[in-house]
Amino acid sequence: MTYYYKLGTIPHKRHTQFRQPDGSLYHEELMGMHGFSGIQSLLYHLHPPTQIQKILTSKSVELTFAEPGALQPHHLRTTNIPEGGDAIAARIPLLANSDFCLSVVRPTEPMNYWYRYASGDEVIFIHEGSGVLESQYGVLRYRSGDYLVVPTGVLWRILPDQGVAQRMLVIEAKGHIVPPARYLNRYGQFLEHAPYNERDIRPPDELVTHAETGEFEVRVKARDRITHYLYHHHPLDVVGWDGHLYPFAFNIADFEPITGRIHQPPPVHQTFEAPGFVMCSFVPRLFDYHPQAIPAPYNHSNVDSDEVLYYVAGHFMSRRGIESGSITVHPGGLPHGPHPGTYEGSIGQERTEELAVMIDTFRPLQLTTQAVALEDSHYPYSWTS
Repeated sequence: MTYYYKLGTIPHKRHTQFRQPDGSLYHEELMGMHGFSGIQSLLYHLHPPTQIQKILTSKSVELTFAEPGALQPHHLRTTNIPEGGDAIAARIPLLANSDFCLSVVRPTEPMNYWYRYASGDEVIFIHEGSGVLESQYGVLRYRSGDYLVVPTGVLWRILPDQGVAQRMLVIEAKGHIVPPARYLNRYGQFLEHAPYNERDIRPPDELVTHAETGEFEVRVKARDRITHYLYHHHPLDVVGWDGHLYPFAFNIADFEPITGRIHQPPPVHQTFEAPGFVMCSFVPRLFDYHPQAIPAPYNHSNVDSDEVLYYVAGHFMSRRGIESGSITVHPGGLPHGPHPGTYEGSIGQERTEELAVMIDTFRPLQLTTQAVALEDSHYPYSWTS
């Protein structure tokens, strides 16, 4: 993150005595990146966050990949994946490499435990739904179109609003997910030409301190395993915190598109960057205004990356046979572009209402066995018919 924020009660000076009403000390915790040289926050707990009561179980969560086959485009239809379970247990992993894992999930239940991903940051894109992301940093309400960005090591759970259908796209990184460096000045502030800025970012807005004791489960995902821990104090016992590191929401509707006289390349849609991949937002926008402009994208070869598009809503001008919830994958090594007729058909159009999330990865992706079950087998041949 790029700006300072605080919630709750904190002492005047960091790393100094800060006492509870009974005279005992609050327990300070530094949450930071890059070995004390990156962004960080200080949290103040009722209890030491180190007090593990019991280690319950640990199990492998290694993915099962499909057998490598021909290099080809893919179309995965995720619209009708099953509903059920919570926002972690019901995830369906579809694509992955050493930097990245993409899953989809349609949860119907609240999480009755807290979760920490300790291998990198996560982005949870809320395609449909509303509810609460609850963490030790406080309450963050989410709605359709939100990117929920959760830094490494944050303890959280998702509580969907009852009776509201939920659909989420989940990106697990093996590093930190941040705004593109070219959007920021040397002080970390968003520049004037950036398509979003600090005003568009929503941090947690209410800190609820829990003093309950009992049995509370925390699950930690790290090193391709999930370990279950038991604590005797509520894990969300923070009375105050401040700093630059916290979970936040950014709604795709607040991304301001960059347009031009001729067709603009995908980097103008970039929203986040991370080691090994970038994320982009395609939003409703005016088309190119050169008198000879062709609004549809030109054919292009991703020689250094695999391109993934998650289709959210609207009319997808350059593709046929795509629906909300579709995922297309175009691997490096093959050119791709608009379907026949859409290139010429785009001439004269003035705007698009499409909404989509794109991820370009810089290492080859593998499909899981779950992804193969969602495959549209006709898609590789759809440019010839």
